[in-house]
Amino acid sequence: MSLRYPIPSPIIDSLEHINLAIAPPIAAKLDLNLSLEFLKQYDGNKETFKSYRREIERILQWSWLIAKKSILELKRQDIQDYIEFCLSPPKSWIAAKRVARFIERGGIRTANTRWRPFVVTISKRDFKNGEKPDKNNYQLSQKAIREIFTILNSFYNYLALEEKISINPVSLIKQKSKYIQKRQKQASVMRLAAQQWKTCLETVKKMADDNPDKYERSLFIISAMYLLYLRISELAASDRWIPMMNHFYQKSDGSWWFKVVGKGNKFREIAVSDDMLSALKRYREKLHLTPLPSPNEKNVLIYKENGKGAITDPRHIRRLIQHCFDLTINNLRELKFYSDADAMESATVHWLRHTGISDDINKRGRPIAHVRDDAGHSSSNTTDRYNDIELKDRYQSAKRKKLTDN
Repeated sequence: MSLRYPIPSPIIDSLEHINLAIAPPIAAKLDLNLSLEFLKQYDGNKETFKSYRREIERILQWSWLIAKKSILELKRQDIQDYIEFCLSPPKSWIAAKRVARFIERGGIRTANTRWRPFVVTISKRDFKNGEKPDKNNYQLSQKAIREIFTILNSFYNYLALEEKISINPVSLIKQKSKYIQKRQKQASVMRLAAQQWKTCLETVKKMADDNPDKYERSLFIISAMYLLYLRISELAASDRWIPMMNHFYQKSDGSWWFKVVGKGNKFREIAVSDDMLSALKRYREKLHLTPLPSPNEKNVLIYKENGKGAITDPRHIRRLIQHCFDLTINNLRELKFYSDADAMESATVHWLRHTGISDDINKRGRPIAHVRDDAGHSSSNTTDRYNDIELKDRYQSAKRKKLTDN
């Protein structure tokens, strides 16, 4: 297998080191330069950059090592062959876990020999049960397949605008449904059930009461993700945005708002509820600050463990909340809510945002348009995914169906 498929090495480094990309053979240097220029457009959003880098690097590797041609020479059939390759890559191209592309030793960055273009993953529950990733079980999700088409289409549109190609080969693929399954309605949103959320909030509040120095921050983060529909990346500091206390602010009409730069580097204002203000006051009290921030305040919103500076790594926030989830699962089992505990084993931190959106629509009847704007959705169609009312009505009408009228 390794003779047929040369083992790839990483090509494109992180944003900070993007100009140190490993030079390919002379015939492929134009491919690399065009790819880097395309990716530099996303230097304002690290997560978007990473997604685009992953797909661009994959097609570069396939084009050079498998198809033996420039990305500028790829035609419609080549792109289809590439998609088929991604659906079932050779084991030598699959890693059992994510690793850094490059390693720095003595100030010199070198390619990580353990890196591969594809990674097999397992669920949180399976991992906790001691299972290990198996390359034989590698499978691309529908979301991943859609991302391949979206990103490659954007890339080849860029190449066409730069007059490097005459026709975008991705746009010529008419049978995308061959790869992307169509659904009658979008998949249900993953969220915490009522008992899971109730127990989680009670668990973290008690943790914060018993040990405020360690857990008051976690309680505030959980409250903000639920009440403001925040993503983890919107709470972590980055080159483009550092969340500050004074990003909570009051307008002349007395209303309170929170401003944030979110997905796609988009700025938005989020309406702040009374409960969110109470959570903010409690958090600030434990930090020995005034109840509410002033416009000129310079304090960061989510501080590091030592209290100096803002948390910059979203993974650190994820670990904090996952610890709260783990304790919640234990409490659910002690309360004999075994099915809720088992189901929560699969929960991710992002479920907090989903739960807040869903509860506001389905339990509190908040207008879809208001939720859409606070959540930062580009379309009401996205927000509609969280609306369970129609599904519940549909189930109730179906429940009464009979085989006969007798």
